[in-house]
Amino acid sequence: MSEHLPNAALVVDHFHVTKLMNEKVDLLRRQIWHEEKDINKRKVIKGTRWLLLKNGNDIFDYAHRNRLENALSLNRPLMIAYYLKEDLKEIWNQCSKQKAKALLDEWVKQAIESKIQPLVKMASTIRAYKTYILAWYDHCITNGTIEGINNKIKVLKRQIYGFRNEEYFTLRLYALHDRHLRI
Repeated sequence: MSEHLPNAALVVDHFHVTKLMNEKVDLLRRQIWHEEKDINKRKVIKGTRWLLLKNGNDIFDYAHRNRLENALSLNRPLMIAYYLKEDLKEIWNQCSKQKAKALLDEWVKQAIESKIQPLVKMASTIRAYKTYILAWYDHCITNGTIEGINNKIKVLKRQIYGFRNEEYFTLRLYALHDRHLRI
């Protein structure tokens, strides 16, 4: 890439880091469920996927919050993974790149010290892409808007599947573009 775009900066979008971390937490949850012998503990862990992957600050319902806390109290590795997942999101809330770097380094250290395999692997990935993750503080860009537009184009293509008139698709695409610019 640097050969063709020498002035381009690589910035890892926080969405992708969060998505990867959620995958690791879910992998750990499944591993724990398969290894657990106690049927009651398995039942508690079984229904927690959504709660574990949801943003912790968005769980307002007392019953859901209680169920999450029960599942976390039953299994220490799951609790560590959940709180590290929540802590990872704080990297993008720091007031400076230096504070974010310090927080990221501490996060990697804690994940490695946990000796929980999915977290160790995530720490290794974070360490490898740390420069690109922290590049967000230099450029403050995200590709969420572009991915949203691409998704709308895919939806539009599905909606007009079977139409033989390419001009209709083009008109719909321009209408979508105009609506997006007016927002």
